[in-house]
Amino acid sequence: MSRGERKATITRGHPDLSLSRQCRLLSISRSSFYYAPKGESSENLALMRRIDELFLKYPFYGSRQMARQLWREAIAVGRHRVRRLMRLMGLQAIYQAPRTSDPHPAHRVYPYLLRGLAIERPDQVWCADITYIPVQRGFFYLVAVMDWATRHVLAWRLSNTMDASFCVAALNEALARYATPEIFNTDQGSQFTSFDFTATLKDAGVTISMDGRGRCMDNIFIERLWRSLKYEAVYLHELTDGFVAQRVIGAWIDFYNTERPHSALAGQTPAEVHGATRPVDMVDKPDSLPTSPQAQQQQQDVINRILAA
Repeated sequence: MSRGERKATITRGHPDLSLSRQCRLLSISRSSFYYAPKGESSENLALMRRIDELFLKYPFYGSRQMARQLWREAIAVGRHRVRRLMRLMGLQAIYQAPRTSDPHPAHRVYPYLLRGLAIERPDQVWCADITYIPVQRGFFYLVAVMDWATRHVLAWRLSNTMDASFCVAALNEALARYATPEIFNTDQGSQFTSFDFTATLKDAGVTISMDGRGRCMDNIFIERLWRSLKYEAVYLHELTDGFVAQRVIGAWIDFYNTERPHSALAGQTPAEVHGATRPVDMVDKPDSLPTSPQAQQQQQDVINRILAA
């Protein structure tokens, strides 16, 4: 049982048991019960925002290279500090390790099922991912559920912790509002391998797929969503708190779904194509991404070999 779970079972003003007695029965100290975690300093929050901006441009930067880049910008910071903050933000270099969060050792990891699969209709494959959202005095985590073929954002949630509950809430909303997908793809983060998340998918009859370790292109379309969201909304506004972040992100996602033409969708919006019944031709334009990301992965493999040389 975690500290948080134990703390939740302690009742203030219990008629028979004092707080001290309850803490002893649960084998925790009173100081643990009263402990409130400290937030990051304003200096670290500013540094995290800059790291996130750089990571959008250089997703292959690990903590060592990120620290070098920051030094070039006259930001004196050590590699270990950068590594800690990148872990807190869920950022890891795409050619070294999984992208968002570490898999839980007790959770099952499912195989990646999309390799070579032609994804050409709505609700054939859904995907989900988590990203870091900075605000003036802290930060949040954002999860989104997206239809792979049409890029339609089906549901999203903000949270100030990286537990699985906000991911499950977004998934339940998407399942309640739209048709059940055949396959659901995520990375191997503990939020998505958790029992609550996978059980929700199994109960709905959805086949589970998970990215291979270190394969940045396996969930490429939702990664592109994060890039657009941050460049077009998050970093153009002063997000003072979670309420402002909720409003700005919600407005942008509505715009993205219903007004923003998509080059890979022949100039249509994700909502228009997701609502259509005809198959989706994802290669109308030679410069648009194909539905299956294998060509992109091959290109990235070449880049990775050059970087590793």
